Amino acid sequence: MRIYEGSPRQDFEEVLRSIGAFLDQRGMREILLVEVPDGFVVQGLAVTVAGSGGWSESVGNLQKETLTFFDDDISRFMDEAAARRNAGLPAPDFATAGHYEKALRVIGRWIDAQKPRDVFFFEQEGAFVLRLLHASQTGSQHMLAEFTRDDIDRLVAEGPALRNDRAATGSATASN
Repeated sequence: MRIYEGSPRQDFEEVLRSIGAFLDQRGMREILLVEVPDGFVVQGLAVTVAGSGGWSESVGNLQKETLTFFDDDISRFMDEAAARRNAGLPAPDFATAGHYEKALRVIGRWIDAQKPRDVFFFEQEGAFVLRLLHASQTGSQHMLAEFTRDDIDRLVAEGPALRNDRAATGSATASN
């Protein structure tokens, strides 16, 4: 999903927020996200319930799961969220949003400021390590960044104030 190559959708904040909400619904954790030409591939640990009937069935098993989000899926997620906001329906309360919805949203906001050509990141115990590909006249180069668990918590806590600032300036891209 090359959102900075002429596409009208230039919003990693909303894209990653949408993916994060889906991951929260799946109960995934310790994720890895890779941008591919037609979307994103996400891999993580998810709890699955085995049908063996043993005591572990009620607890579940951790299994590695791989999901592919194509551009059309992302577009649909974003369009549905915009339609809810434009219809005057109450937006989901930010306070009740899941961990990944919040964390990926703030990471996406930071990525938007970087305007990369390619995104890859993984999570380890609540911290995220990102590798962004930047293209310039002198060639392409990767940039590494890390967000600790404390960084994510701080950025999430600052989020409502940033949205209020956006709303006060009349920005059309403000969203909950």
